[in-house]
Amino acid sequence: MRKRVLFKGHVQGVGFRYTALMVSRGYRITGYVKNLRDGSVEIVVEGAPQEITQFINDIKERKAMNIRSVFEDIQPETGEFLDFSIRF
Repeated sequence: MRKRVLFKGHVQGVGFRYTALMVSRGYRITGYVKNLRDGSVEIVVEGAPQEITQFINDIKERKAMNIRSVFEDIQPETGEFLDFSIRF
């Protein structure tokens, strides 16, 4: 499964990407987290559906005070990622 998730709110400059990277280490997932120009943060993640769901929920819990809204989109899996990383 592949999911693209956009987090909006006060999500840049608060350690959001670093938190996502640290959280990712507890899951069997691949993909990336990236700041977008509009002030949101994008996560693209591939893995088993339950791993992705738990990973995203973990981030939502840890950064709840910074997140105003979340948009999720399921996409076709590509298998292009070797790990989970921060993109700039």
